Amino acid sequence: MKRNSYCGYVREDNIGKDIVVCGWVHSRRDHGGVIFIDLRDREGLLQIVFQPENKEVFKIAEGLRSEYVVSVKGLVRKRPEGTLNCNMRTGSIELVVSEVEILNTCSELPFEISDYREISEELRLKYRYLDLRRPNFQKNFIIRHKVANEIRNFLNDESFLEVETPFLTKSTPEGARDFLVPSRLHHGSFFALPQSPQLFKQILMVSGFDKYYQITRCFRDEDLRADRQLEFTQIDIEMSFVEEDDVMGVIERMLSRVFKNVLNIEIKMPFKRISHAEAMLCYGSDKPDTRFEMKIKDFSTELKECGFSVFSSVISNGGVIRGLCIPKGAFFSRSEIDRFANFVGEYGAKGLAWMKITEFGAESNIVKYFKNEEIKIIISKLEAKSGDLIVFLADEEKIVVQGLGALRLKMGKELGLIEKSKFNFLWVVDFPLMEWDKEEQRWQALHHPFTSPQQQDLASLNNENAGIAKAKAYDVVLNGIELGGGSIRIHRSDVQKRIFNILNISDESAKEKFGFLLDALTYGAPPHGGLALGFDRMCALMIGKDSIREVIAFPKTQKALDPLSNAPVPVSEKQLKELGVQIVVKQTEL
Repeated sequence: MKRNSYCGYVREDNIGKDIVVCGWVHSRRDHGGVIFIDLRDREGLLQIVFQPENKEVFKIAEGLRSEYVVSVKGLVRKRPEGTLNCNMRTGSIELVVSEVEILNTCSELPFEISDYREISEELRLKYRYLDLRRPNFQKNFIIRHKVANEIRNFLNDESFLEVETPFLTKSTPEGARDFLVPSRLHHGSFFALPQSPQLFKQILMVSGFDKYYQITRCFRDEDLRADRQLEFTQIDIEMSFVEEDDVMGVIERMLSRVFKNVLNIEIKMPFKRISHAEAMLCYGSDKPDTRFEMKIKDFSTELKECGFSVFSSVISNGGVIRGLCIPKGAFFSRSEIDRFANFVGEYGAKGLAWMKITEFGAESNIVKYFKNEEIKIIISKLEAKSGDLIVFLADEEKIVVQGLGALRLKMGKELGLIEKSKFNFLWVVDFPLMEWDKEEQRWQALHHPFTSPQQQDLASLNNENAGIAKAKAYDVVLNGIELGGGSIRIHRSDVQKRIFNILNISDESAKEKFGFLLDALTYGAPPHGGLALGFDRMCALMIGKDSIREVIAFPKTQKALDPLSNAPVPVSEKQLKELGVQIVVKQTEL
């Protein structure tokens, strides 16, 4: 027998026809001498009927068990009246079997192949081949495939070229830790797996390829969490002779097409744009979730001379005062508000001031320190209503931003303010070019050292004013998740050298780390820019999952282990000797 249809593809058009389908026994039912099985393949379920009149076939059916692999041939017919199943795409028809062949049996399962059973992640990853059989899980990867296909079709239509870049490259320790690969032919030297194709895609622009893309694997040796993996997939895009609007326009059109063709969801364009400063002030995050309001407001000016000494002393020491209105939050008890204070304490905050708004005004143990006019300003600026709770943080700006930003998201989730069916896209723009590293006492690039400063900042850029310079950088954000980020690159070697000098990267160090790119910039490099999107993260958001492990076929655990293959594992002394590598056991391991 040769399969000529997927189970999930059979429809009423096939009634009266003989077909052959193959798959796994999803369930088996014996109804008064007639045996029914639901046969499953990646496209869905089909009800298969074994009738006792066909004794040889019926005997085989009696021995079928869950997850046996079978091939069946039979006649498609309409289901009898009253037996239709509206929950199945094939629920109006069934296949009456004339021939059956058991292709393989199945051992006792460690867990049911069911979408309705909760299974520990460790067990799921150990038996990933069974986990991947689950119908809803397979849908994740069908959607992932469709997304990749739409991206390729769109970029091909826009005259982009798909070009592969190396997996074995040079270590450039800027950012996350590199994975190192020892060279067998050059003992003591190492390749590195790429954290991204950043340097190579810029070189492709110098090479005149004009428009490049790649759906590529990237590698970072960093601690894991729900949205991180040691290896992940990135949509990498670069263009020549462009400015920010050009790049953002391409990304908007691409995402709009993907969501329309895969999910049938219309995405409004152009995406909203907000500055990095506004995002940090109003949302306490550079990747704000705008599916709900609850904006943070600054009161550093209005309350700098208030009678509450905690506030006034913070301002005199260069800090800030900001507030957040929690709608209908006045019902929270004192112990619950203390819980919020402990929560923001994790971000370094020393306390959380609060006021409950009632029909009679503001109530709390700190209200007495404020003038009536100050209370009115607070209520008006936060648009607070009776029954709301206002909370304040007063501290150095970084602590206030992180604390209130995290509390805003926590309250949005706990109070059910987030409309989960929404897809809110926005651009965060006008990022600072650099940030000061207190520990190392030097400037560091906020994105990467190849990001171009904005034109108005370029002429006067130096060590003294580096903190106020803005970058030609942009992040695309979806529902509070950074989907991707990019920038216009530096294409002139003299500008790149100035940036390296401010970043305290010597000529020798720059040559050692990035020499091949710096050389390329001296040979007629065009203006260029691009963006990289997290493909796994994008797919997870599209199917409503929090963890990217749900859209990666063979992910690692949070301990950076693969329970399926048991990787990583020690290797033989022979292999180590060939590589010129010696294992040194730490004292704590002895």
